[in-house]
Amino acid sequence: MTRNSNLEKNDQSAYLDLEAHESVNHLQHLTPVQNVPYMVKSQFAKEMMAEFLATFVTMLFGLSCMTQVVLSSEASGSFVTIALCWGLAFFFGITVGGGVSGAHLNPSVTTTLALLSLLPWKKVPFYILNQVIAAYVAALVVYILYRPMFNEVDPDRMTTHTIFATYPHENVGNFTCFLTEFVATALLILGILALLDQHNRPIGKKAVPPAIGALVSTIAMGFAMNTGLAINPARDLGPRLFMLCAGWGSRVFSLNHYYFWIPIVAPITGGAFGALVYEGLIGYHHPEKNRGLHPEYRF
Repeated sequence: MTRNSNLEKNDQSAYLDLEAHESVNHLQHLTPVQNVPYMVKSQFAKEMMAEFLATFVTMLFGLSCMTQVVLSSEASGSFVTIALCWGLAFFFGITVGGGVSGAHLNPSVTTTLALLSLLPWKKVPFYILNQVIAAYVAALVVYILYRPMFNEVDPDRMTTHTIFATYPHENVGNFTCFLTEFVATALLILGILALLDQHNRPIGKKAVPPAIGALVSTIAMGFAMNTGLAINPARDLGPRLFMLCAGWGSRVFSLNHYYFWIPIVAPITGGAFGALVYEGLIGYHHPEKNRGLHPEYRF
């Protein structure tokens, strides 16, 4: 009995020694994180870099499509092309940065997450700054690529301002435009919260990016006529600032009775309203008050 017990102890000890030896060998083949050259270790910095890149990719796709359609007088695309391209642009943008920063891509999303206590308010200015700068840089890249065509089609920079920023239809007043942006952004945020609500009808995290892209395209097809549809202050303000610096002049801000503030204020307030509606009618009434967002969308 004692002998068997000793044998069992010896076998167990030998097994543990072997397991420890294998673990050590395995660890020896791994490069310690702290020794990886130039690796960014700050989670906040990683989030900011991811948000910049994700927004840049999104805006580069969307603005390049706008440029191609407008400069070709719709010979190289149409309104449907633009709507579909913006949806696909958001799909790829979310795919690029969703797992690191959440890929908000939109100050309306950022502020709404903060209002719902899903993002610290101290991060909000940095997210928005990265989004606006990324949109500015994307506009710059698109302009460089298409500059010969800009010079041919609009040498005085008087008719191509609608490529980079949104402006109202000539027969639509600013109040109606404000309501359009407000309602469209409310639908966007409501739809995003519904897609991420795991106590509603979860679609799986891999399906979220294409679903949000489809949501953006659907909203564009239904609401773009009045305003050109911003639903995203960064998408409008970043390229508008670029135009100010690139030859279009201050008129990009003063046109249509200083319309520029509407694509900023209406989406922010509309997004908050959309979140209020979803939370008030659905989200708040789940047995669990936590909506259970996918990990990459939780902060």
